[in-house]
Amino acid sequence: MERQIVLKQDVLRAFEELGVEAGQTVMVHCSLSSLGFVCGGAQVVIEALMEAIGPDGTIMMPTQSWKNLDPSSGVHWEEPEEWWQLIRDNWPAYDKAITPTNTMGAVAEMFRRWPGTLRSDHPARSVAAWGRHADYLTKDHDLSNIFGEGSPIAKLYELDGHVLLIGVDYDKNTSLHLADVRAEYPGKRDVVESSAIMEDGVRVWKSYETLAVDGEDFVQIGKAFEANHPVAKATLGNATLRFMRQRDLVDFAVDWMEANRK
Repeated sequence: MERQIVLKQDVLRAFEELGVEAGQTVMVHCSLSSLGFVCGGAQVVIEALMEAIGPDGTIMMPTQSWKNLDPSSGVHWEEPEEWWQLIRDNWPAYDKAITPTNTMGAVAEMFRRWPGTLRSDHPARSVAAWGRHADYLTKDHDLSNIFGEGSPIAKLYELDGHVLLIGVDYDKNTSLHLADVRAEYPGKRDVVESSAIMEDGVRVWKSYETLAVDGEDFVQIGKAFEANHPVAKATLGNATLRFMRQRDLVDFAVDWMEANRK
């Protein structure tokens, strides 16, 4: 496929075609490279998002720093096991103003530092938000409650928010983890994770119990969802964009998981 050039007006046109409107609360997952050559890069995408939803709207993005998890969980797969304890003892404590994202993409990495953007306190699974509901979405992100009730993803559900996928598939759709929390199926399990955090002014390696993160069937769930629900789609450069109501997705995914997961 021939690489396309994408201008800001193209981004705004695609958002309008999808139904992105002023005042909405939107969770955004974006692969900048999938679009082709974006004239102005991540900045242009963020500016277009803010123009589309306006001052009364809210944008949220995943800003996960999952390298700040125990090496035994596989996040440092490229490092030898004899280094694991050194990593536990020396990995920098999470600082929401400084800690970079891991594989969240150029747009999310720029967004977390954007003026007026707030970021949640989870050391490995944080989100960042800008706009009317930014404070509500990002506050009180509990260590153990990554994606459950009261988490940023559940708050998006309460606000009847939307999900915008820009050049990515449903394996990047964090909202499906809320369905995982709500669904009941035999193989559901908790795990103990650990991260470096600041506690009472001291860097500590903190362990916490949480639901095991399982997204292996998310693409399959997305295909089934689109076969049963209308999902707005638009082409932007070389990428396909998808826009959906989060409640529709989560409610469908709960039923799908309960019917199909073992």
